[in-house]
Amino acid sequence: ALLLAVLLWAPWRALHGAPLTELSGDQDFQLFLQRNLEFTRKIRGDVAALQRVVCDTLQLCKEDELLLARQELDIAQAPLEQCHRRTFQAETCFSQIRAGLRIYHGSLATIRALLPGHAGLVETLQLDMANLSSNIQQQMEDLGLATVTYPTENQDPLPTFSSHFHHQVGGFFILANFQRFLETAYRALRHLASL
Repeated sequence: ALLLAVLLWAPWRALHGAPLTELSGDQDFQLFLQRNLEFTRKIRGDVAALQRVVCDTLQLCKEDELLLARQELDIAQAPLEQCHRRTFQAETCFSQIRAGLRIYHGSLATIRALLPGHAGLVETLQLDMANLSSNIQQQMEDLGLATVTYPTENQDPLPTFSSHFHHQVGGFFILANFQRFLETAYRALRHLASL
């Protein structure tokens, strides 16, 4: 756990010198950051609630116990390297956050199929994700930053699973990856708020 904490924290040491003076004093931008930090915290809590359901219902709780099964699955982590590079730029980080939210928004259909009794929580989570993405796009437009809008008709196909067990493990890893993604996005927003 200590190694994981060090690995997760290490890229953020490079951010403290990131040049973003044009954004740091903007009152509206700071308000945007504070609101969306709260929003991201709420989404993280909802993902954690779904992870607890997967643990309680399916008895899938520990990532290290599922590593062999994971090797058979094609569950990728949405990239966020633009949010912790030494040459940090809000524009590219925000674009990657929005792209990742779109990927996980689609992947949550796997969770809804896996946990039909919790479809309401999944739908709330998807709505919150769409709202967060929309907030980021609006802020980027307000700041005059280039935005990338992904067409909804070309969504990534949902992962397919060869067995019910693989579907369950796939759902576990989708949530675990999404939680890591949200941690990085949260840190990026918090870093911008501290400038």
